[in-house]
Amino acid sequence: MNQQLDVRLVKRLPGFTLDVAWSAGDGVAALFGPSGAGKTLTLQCLSGLLTPDAGRIVVGDRVLFDAAAGINVPPQARHLGYVFQGYALFPHLSVAANIAFGLRGRPRAEAARRTAEVIERMSLGGLEHRRPHEISGGQRQRVALGRALAPDPAFLLLDEPLSALDVGLRQSLREELAAILSDWHVAAVLVTHDFAEAYRLGDQIVVYEAGQVIQAAPRSELLWRPASERVAGILGIRNVLRGSVVKASHDRIQFRWRGQILEAVNSPARSYLPEPDSSLAFFIRPEYVRLIRKDRGTTDSHHMNLLSGEIVREADFGTTYTLYVRLDNPGRPAQGDYDLEVEVPRLVYEILEIGRDRRWQLSMHRGSIQILPGSLGAESAS
Repeated sequence: MNQQLDVRLVKRLPGFTLDVAWSAGDGVAALFGPSGAGKTLTLQCLSGLLTPDAGRIVVGDRVLFDAAAGINVPPQARHLGYVFQGYALFPHLSVAANIAFGLRGRPRAEAARRTAEVIERMSLGGLEHRRPHEISGGQRQRVALGRALAPDPAFLLLDEPLSALDVGLRQSLREELAAILSDWHVAAVLVTHDFAEAYRLGDQIVVYEAGQVIQAAPRSELLWRPASERVAGILGIRNVLRGSVVKASHDRIQFRWRGQILEAVNSPARSYLPEPDSSLAFFIRPEYVRLIRKDRGTTDSHHMNLLSGEIVREADFGTTYTLYVRLDNPGRPAQGDYDLEVEVPRLVYEILEIGRDRRWQLSMHRGSIQILPGSLGAESAS
């Protein structure tokens, strides 16, 4: 089903204003951001549970809401499925009755046939007469999804469907939810404040902050090219750093950071070149910082952007270690107790005896350094 969802809405509440515009097509659009950013409020406006103060909501060729034209389709006529946070199943109804609830108003025979079809597709056979408290968390998720999908909605709205689960169950049910959405070929809008969830389930991610959209992009683009330091911070990207420009061309930038000259080839400069000494922000993922083996030295031509420093502390995450490195920089104080995070697999940590040897040379490939757009020209912080 090819459906386009176009959203432009304003909703004012005491002390908070939601003012967003974005579009989504087939697949899953994940509304991601911190709690209180306006994601669930958006879903409530889409579903018709709340009326925006201004804006327009269009699904395909159907206008669901248009403030200027006085259009406001009631919730039951919007043809949208809604999975509430915590599922909101009716505790006194059976599995079959919960699923059939979404088919109210249809002929009895048609509703019974569709309910049986959904139960089979959701692998809920044999549980038809159970109550929600008598089935597992995964089964409750499938019942909630089945109830929302039974009427064959144009879009499925999912409000933090996994937030109430423990970590282990959340991961397994995330995979199950991804499989169900793929199998049913239904377009969906998912609300979450968990980036792993947004990335795994979303084809497009819409980043919310304080009632506004600060970036909307396909998930791979968002992960590697956040639009600003604000977006990078909300995504939880580590090693977001600031330096100052030495010289720049349209395909690369040399910049000064912690007294060292580094080079990056991911330059956001296209229509202009930043002036020397102007500030920039950049990031490099901890797993892309390389420790240089001491038995091989730094003569390898692949080593670039060389640094040296001392591991001042570490964190053991089971399969990986995060190393916190304070760089050597005579005459300049450290920016806190460390300058750079480095992530290494446990096997590498053990082979290189990092627990014993705390001084290392580091290398950052110039293609792994990401210059953040919109950061050029601010006050220098190199």
